[in-house]
Amino acid sequence: MPNKILITGGTGFLGAYIIKHLIEKNYAVRANRRSNKLPSFIPAAIFDKVEWVEGDVLDVVSLEDAMEGIDTVIHSAAIVSFNPGEKNQMYKVNVEGTANVVNVALEKNIQRFVHISSVAALGRKADGGHVNEDKKWEDTKANTHYAKTKYKAELEVWRGISEGLNAVILNPSTILGYGDWNQSSSAIFKRIYEEFKWYTPGVNGFVDVEDVAAATVLLMESNISEERFIINGENWPFRKLMDTMADAFGKKRPVRQTTPFILGIAWRMERLRSLVTGNKPVLTRESAKVAHSKTYFENGKFLKAFPQFSFTPLERTIRSACEKYALTHKHLS
Repeated sequence: MPNKILITGGTGFLGAYIIKHLIEKNYAVRANRRSNKLPSFIPAAIFDKVEWVEGDVLDVVSLEDAMEGIDTVIHSAAIVSFNPGEKNQMYKVNVEGTANVVNVALEKNIQRFVHISSVAALGRKADGGHVNEDKKWEDTKANTHYAKTKYKAELEVWRGISEGLNAVILNPSTILGYGDWNQSSSAIFKRIYEEFKWYTPGVNGFVDVEDVAAATVLLMESNISEERFIINGENWPFRKLMDTMADAFGKKRPVRQTTPFILGIAWRMERLRSLVTGNKPVLTRESAKVAHSKTYFENGKFLKAFPQFSFTPLERTIRSACEKYALTHKHLS
């Protein structure tokens, strides 16, 4: 069992929940952060038990200090974005940052390394289809820049494995749960709360954030290495996802289906709006690609390795998150 664990990206959506699961299992946890601001969606009492260190994955010296006396690293730090304005920073953090973490882990002789990747690293095809861990990456126009960065980041981990790193890789699908609804995948809750009128015909994999955190800890504690695991709860049409959220919020369901043409107009208008207002675009060319893809992610490999594990039904995940988001919004209003 690990004596002390370092988690990168501990203030992120998933990273914060991984910390929660580790602390609840009485692990000694160290985490890096770039500011004193901690996520409000995790109880402060959890974060009080974490040893926080300043620094990030692009600062090699801070990584060397952070890994001093550590035997296990969970690398969760990453930028999830489909915004063209954040592309260069995303490549730096996701690819160069992962290379730094892998290199320092090798240098410090870290005994166990858990890498949080994404199903995006497996690649998408324009015609969608079923995806499992055996899928080979193909350069297609259906792949976003986020997908490319996660694929390249995984290559750094596989390189580390070839150099002796005892590592395992998780590939979560789109993560849902209670977090900051202004950030990453949680933003869809805010759009539905605001009664967004449009839905897309795509299908995608979704998974509860608590399930991904639990799966991370299970794989960390296991002897499995040199393997990757898709962590996916269920594959749902985007319309079903949005309808379920709207019903849970007591809001109007989206009623208009987009077409590639309409979506093309929409992301261009959104880009203009963001240029005028200075706000991040809610819809981009890249997020539009994902919204129209019909991709089904298989979770059989993980469930075979951990037959006692069961994924939380998405309906329960959504209803629980919506209750918390609505309550938080009411308090802030």
